[in-house]
Amino acid sequence: MSKSTAPAPDRVELDDLLEEVGHFGPFQLWQCTLLLLPVIFTAFSNLCYVFTAGDVHYRCHVPECDPGSQTAPFAPDWIRAAVPFGGNPEHPAKCERYQVLPSSAELVCDESRFNRSALERCSEFVYADPTERTIVNDFNLMCDENLWKVTLVGTVHSIGQFVSLALSGIISDRFGRRWTLLLCVGIGAVLAIARSFAASYRAFLALEFAEAMFGSTSYTTAFILSLELVEPRLRVIVKSVILVAYALAEAILGLLAMTFRDWRTLSIVLFVPGVLSIPLLYTTVESVRWLLTKDRQSDVVNILQRVAKANGRPPLPKSTLDEFYLQQKAKLDAERDGDAGPNKSFLRLVSETCQHRRLLLRIANCAFCWFTNAMVYYGLTLNSVTLAGDKYSNFIFITLAEIPPSLAINFILNRFGRRKTQCGSLLLSGVFCLLALTALKDITWLNVGLFLMSKMAISLSFSTLYIYTAEIFPTNLRQSFISFCSMVGRFGSMLAPQMPLLQTLWAPLPMVLFGSVAVLSGVLILEFPETTGVTLPNTLEEAIELHSRRSRQTSEEAEKGSYSSPG
Repeated sequence: MSKSTAPAPDRVELDDLLEEVGHFGPFQLWQCTLLLLPVIFTAFSNLCYVFTAGDVHYRCHVPECDPGSQTAPFAPDWIRAAVPFGGNPEHPAKCERYQVLPSSAELVCDESRFNRSALERCSEFVYADPTERTIVNDFNLMCDENLWKVTLVGTVHSIGQFVSLALSGIISDRFGRRWTLLLCVGIGAVLAIARSFAASYRAFLALEFAEAMFGSTSYTTAFILSLELVEPRLRVIVKSVILVAYALAEAILGLLAMTFRDWRTLSIVLFVPGVLSIPLLYTTVESVRWLLTKDRQSDVVNILQRVAKANGRPPLPKSTLDEFYLQQKAKLDAERDGDAGPNKSFLRLVSETCQHRRLLLRIANCAFCWFTNAMVYYGLTLNSVTLAGDKYSNFIFITLAEIPPSLAINFILNRFGRRKTQCGSLLLSGVFCLLALTALKDITWLNVGLFLMSKMAISLSFSTLYIYTAEIFPTNLRQSFISFCSMVGRFGSMLAPQMPLLQTLWAPLPMVLFGSVAVLSGVLILEFPETTGVTLPNTLEEAIELHSRRSRQTSEEAEKGSYSSPG
């Protein structure tokens, strides 16, 4: 007579325990609310240079006519007789003026006083808004020969963000997500405040790089910590709230820049709250999943019991926690035993990937899509301050355009699928950019409207890309390929601040570049497989076969529909 075997105990997953301690109670609400602070500070960090290193409107000081450079009006009646206007009928030339002819009358300023066929450079300037100070007038970076120094600030900031990708991974894996967050928010804020006291352009540039290296890492860490203690079905809502908070923070940046026109004061106002937030952020809890990978089960149990108590739930049963602990320990031991040659395994997988042409083309296509999204997204944001009208209002409207896609993305993806959404949003963004080059650009409100719609479309594209990229690569290489594509995308954000330099070669060039690249990427996206409703690929073979798997699924659904249809 054979002995009956006892049934294996049910597997206890972390999501099961989260359900027991409360879906979204006071503890999760407090945690997620606090973690919106680093999201806000990251928005300040990423786009602060739009105003600290922004261009200002100025013209040559004409001592024969102006009473003084500090008190002189920017646009007196005689200005067109003394200063050329060039291609822009609204703004006088910045660094050139007509030569002055000898005159018996000291302050007779009309065309007879100037030689309009001869130009000369000037070294003193009159500003349209004397209260507005950026590094341009603080560090004497006026005129076209210094334009590259101004645009370099944004590129250096993007390089700092590029370095932060590797830096944040090393720090967070070693010290944990929570301490990484505290370190990056604190150091980033201190460096940003120190930057406001920079006495030279070189010191400013060095601190810009260092601040970006720390300040830009907070978003991802806060994003992960916000989602980990929330049950899966609510994570989509939390993600949308974070995206909306980021857009609102960008708009707040525009409002503060409108209020505080001195870049040094603006930097202090933006980043002092980052230092003050450290005690509040200290009350957040460590990443539960990171603690599990470090075999710190007791810390995980303490956090879960703390969550249960704050949410008014009974403590978790000791038997459940013991079973969870044993299962996690067995899983960790198995992973350690199986990772004897992780480098060899990884290299073997990469080698196998290189043997599949379709997958290689998918990686290249995805990397180009990331590059396109980053360049167009940041390029439109930076170019918004050059539009006709008030640059602060334009910036605020452009950033608020990100909110509708953030709220509607899940409905759109479920309704139209990944590929159509990604393709359509890129095509729309590109078309709107190209339309802004037509005669419509002469109508101010319509030109701003085209900018808004293009930014809305590229925001939807960028949000979709994060989801889509994770679904077209195999599990064992997914993180590596996403990181590679994201790093390629950083080159797009490095190029975006250089658009003013390209504009000096040919004024429409930036928008031509944005529009054509977006349209090209949108067309290439059609080579991606549709992943809506398809199980994520776990192996290289499954990733390669995504096209045929989706086609088979579509055929089966159509066949079922034909059987059930009347007639």
